[in-house]
Amino acid sequence: MSNEPATTGESLPETEEEWRDVLTDEEYEILREQGTEPKFSGELLDEDDDGTFVCAGCGTELFSSDTKFDSKTGWPSFSDVADGANVELRRDTSHGMERTEVVCATCGGHLGHVFDDGPEPTGKRYCINSAALGFDEDS
Repeated sequence: MSNEPATTGESLPETEEEWRDVLTDEEYEILREQGTEPKFSGELLDEDDDGTFVCAGCGTELFSSDTKFDSKTGWPSFSDVADGANVELRRDTSHGMERTEVVCATCGGHLGHVFDDGPEPTGKRYCINSAALGFDEDS
């Protein structure tokens, strides 16, 4: 597995100090402080092997490689989630915009945003920070 998750759902950190101890600086900024990595900089942007994208904070399954597509936006993009129960969608009005934030339902980590300009059949584009993800390659 590349980008090994910092924790598992069974032993999540309880304080921000504990999160700082288990996440890299970049992971912490994105997952815990709603940051965004620079366009075209993410390690998993060009990942095209078969597998499952998981939360870098806790390992929760988020996206299947079957739904990944090249949106040409600079961030990994997916047309659907692996399991709707594993993500939460929240209204985000930061930076003078109205968007829908995508959050890991297990650890509350910020993943990115979802937009209504993706491919059929869902029409969704889950625009996700690479640093918020790990990847389990199918064996």
